[in-house]
Amino acid sequence: MAYIFLDESGDLGFDFTKKKTSKYFVITFLFVSNKRVIEKIVSKTHGELKKKYKKRGGVLHSFREKPVIRQRLLKRLAEKDCRIMAVYLNKSKVYTRLQNEKDVLYNYVTNILLDRICTKKLIDIKEPIILVASRKETNKFLNENFKNYLCQSIRNNHKINLSVEIKTPYEEKSLQAVDFVSWAIFRKYQSGDESYYNLIKQKIAEENPLFT
Repeated sequence: MAYIFLDESGDLGFDFTKKKTSKYFVITFLFVSNKRVIEKIVSKTHGELKKKYKKRGGVLHSFREKPVIRQRLLKRLAEKDCRIMAVYLNKSKVYTRLQNEKDVLYNYVTNILLDRICTKKLIDIKEPIILVASRKETNKFLNENFKNYLCQSIRNNHKINLSVEIKTPYEEKSLQAVDFVSWAIFRKYQSGDESYYNLIKQKIAEENPLFT
């Protein structure tokens, strides 16, 4: 059994006159054969939080944690048997038609990542693969469309037994880990800060731009 955990950083807004609109958007995969290894890292790191920060539903989130917590989690992850793959978009170069079809764009980019993992055989494609995405969308139709699109595409192109699940970071602890990884990669491009990225750099199997 192979597991792929998916998260993203940045936003898919294209109105750059707004201060909070990010210049970049990153989609990240963290893939492992034993997800328990990742869960233990998250649990251990969360256990080190001060009591006043443990009241946040038992969930770690890279954006709001202290630097020392981010560093601990990423360093621990770098010691484990896992791999990372990411695609980053300079949003100013995304085709106009896709800027107006954000769901299509998200599905398209995710499928590119999944296809690369399977083509390069970075995971055991003979075994069933479970892809777990962090739930961002509450619309059931869009979630089902996302799952069906990925499963159909991979089965048609690679004859792989893929199942897709959409969960919250509370439901699936490993999503908290990929959140930190995605944030570290995003920060490299958005802010020019590679300090967190360098902690997990050795685990990155591939990291490519799209729409250059």
